[in-house]
Amino acid sequence: MAAEAHTVSTEEMEELREAFSKVDVDGNGYISTQELNDLFKAANLPLPGYRVREIVQELSQTMDQDKDGKITFQEFTNVVHGLKSSEVAKTFRKAINKKEGICAVAGTSEQSGTQHSYAEEEKVAFVNWVNKALEKDPDCQHVLPMDPSTNHLFSAMGDGIVLCKMINLSVPDTIDERTINKKKLTPFTIQENLNLALNSASAIGCHVVNIGAEDLKEGRQHLVLGLLWQVIKIGLFADIEISRNEALIALLRDGESLEDLMKLSPEELLLRWANYHLEEAGCSRINNFSSDIKDSKAYYNILNQVAPKGDEEGIPPIAIDMSGIREKEDVRRAECMLEQADRLGCRQFVTATDVVRGNPKLNLAFVANLFNKHPALKKPDNQDIDWSSIEGETREERTFRNWMNSLGVNPRVNHLYLDLADALVIFQLYEKIKVPVNWDKVNKPPYPKLGSNMKKLENCNYAVELGKKEAKFSLVGIAGQDLNEGNKTLTLALLWQLMRRYTLNILEDLGDGQKVTDETIVSWVNNTLQEAGKHTISGFKDGCISSSMPVLDLINAVCVCVCVCVCV
Repeated sequence: MAAEAHTVSTEEMEELREAFSKVDVDGNGYISTQELNDLFKAANLPLPGYRVREIVQELSQTMDQDKDGKITFQEFTNVVHGLKSSEVAKTFRKAINKKEGICAVAGTSEQSGTQHSYAEEEKVAFVNWVNKALEKDPDCQHVLPMDPSTNHLFSAMGDGIVLCKMINLSVPDTIDERTINKKKLTPFTIQENLNLALNSASAIGCHVVNIGAEDLKEGRQHLVLGLLWQVIKIGLFADIEISRNEALIALLRDGESLEDLMKLSPEELLLRWANYHLEEAGCSRINNFSSDIKDSKAYYNILNQVAPKGDEEGIPPIAIDMSGIREKEDVRRAECMLEQADRLGCRQFVTATDVVRGNPKLNLAFVANLFNKHPALKKPDNQDIDWSSIEGETREERTFRNWMNSLGVNPRVNHLYLDLADALVIFQLYEKIKVPVNWDKVNKPPYPKLGSNMKKLENCNYAVELGKKEAKFSLVGIAGQDLNEGNKTLTLALLWQLMRRYTLNILEDLGDGQKVTDETIVSWVNNTLQEAGKHTISGFKDGCISSSMPVLDLINAVCVCVCVCVCV
């Protein structure tokens, strides 16, 4: 993250990220000159043609700081922030908000002065998904089914029950059902539900910074939809992971190693999976789930490949009717395709219009759901694979990964050790704990083909240097090479200290800046336990903690204190 971005507020950064995703219609992570030109044309700006061309040229020259013909999100952020008050920025913002299907939210951000928005088609898709997922849940019948044509979703999320249920669907057993207040709800119990939902969403890796219980209670549309999408996406991507689905090994290409495949994100694995079946069908590959699928022909061929053929016991064959692929009109062709997807139980998330418009978020969800129900992959028997190297992550590793993702690091961490190999995420974590990072010393992607690992190693060396000199961490025996190579023990040692410092910083902020140490926490714990007439602990290494009784006693004591305060 470049130094210029530090002047952008967190809320404004989210706004720019949302804007970037709307402009980046093909979902490839950057904006080209052609995409900028198309955007201005689609916006019907009151500017003569020569002026539009001048603006496109100016933006291309200014934004494309790497001179690689690609405008990244970082370049986009720096330049748009710099142009905020100019004619270009004003018309650019209008262009974004004029995109069809975008609903403006009443009111503006107090920090950035920008107006939030959400996509109507995404609201409809999420409502239909929640209705289907929870249709038989007795605890949600007071708000289900929701009407997708209204704003019922935003009020239905207000008591926290639906959100808690969706979190458990995405990551089972995250929330103990007994802790959800379901009957005779009061403002206090509703607040408990919403706090439980937000804390649980953070625990599974959702980015919940700047989202509070009041935002959900008041039904702030862009925040509700943003959080709900994160929860749904985590559930859709849960099994798109080699350690949980070894059949994905079938997607290995010639000359690739298992490590190469494990480096791919769930989105990249989905694209690889789609192209695997397209190649099996003798069709051309696609590069994205937006512009390349607008004609529905790729989807038709994927459906035909993954449909049950009757070769598995107990699963009857389903013949896909391919006649609709010959329809001349795009929307009609898309509707025929979705009728076939419905026969596979996979019509969710998109309408024919969503397909033709190439909505990247909804089409990604559509493909992920199709993969989960009909992967049509078989674990290879003859490949020389070290299956012992495919290990699922431990609880400790999952905790660290979800913690990092909940802070909104970019890129998202999918594989703990592989995704930290260039230390970019670690630098962002340093900034979260108020350790300054000199971004001029950081090598940023895209890395050169020759010497790319050396650039990443330089980053890792700098990350260790910051830990020792600035953060004052205990990093004896840890070198940049250990982070770069994914040494599990030593990488976890650094992550533990980062997470610990982050927690202590939060406690210090809550205590008006008073320094917090292990002794401070133990003293508070023992005082609270003594007041409740419970046994105390000698420290965090006390063996009785393994029984969980001190933790349960502490929770009970805190709850009693809270109830007394509320009654008073």
